[in-house]
Amino acid sequence: MAPRRFTLEEAEALLPYLAPALYQLQRVKREHDEALQHLTALSQKTKSNGHGMDAGLAQARQTVDRTSALINGLVEKVQGMGCELKDMDTGLIDFRAERGGREVYLCWKLGEEHIAHWHELDTGFAGRQPLETPE
Repeated sequence: MAPRRFTLEEAEALLPYLAPALYQLQRVKREHDEALQHLTALSQKTKSNGHGMDAGLAQARQTVDRTSALINGLVEKVQGMGCELKDMDTGLIDFRAERGGREVYLCWKLGEEHIAHWHELDTGFAGRQPLETPE
């Protein structure tokens, strides 16, 4: 199936739905990263003395598993809207679009009020250009 192409208006209309999902995704990812660090630290301690850590390890594993599942569900929700999640830490989203007769990305980052940038398919965030530039 070909990727969905958006007009600027269609992409803008998704922002009120994307922003809350991305904020939740960032929160859950932070929780996941902390739980993973905790699990790693407990695993290291268990290797050195091995006593009395089973309950803590089990709880840390459960937290990692739970947050992994939540992350996967949120990523599916975001990508199910037809856009491409490029970076969950920054909330970077690309929307395929047509500009000047060629396929490009409309580029939006969580915290930006509107979609104001675009870039070529192969240049990424570093190649962002303002939408006001001529096609």
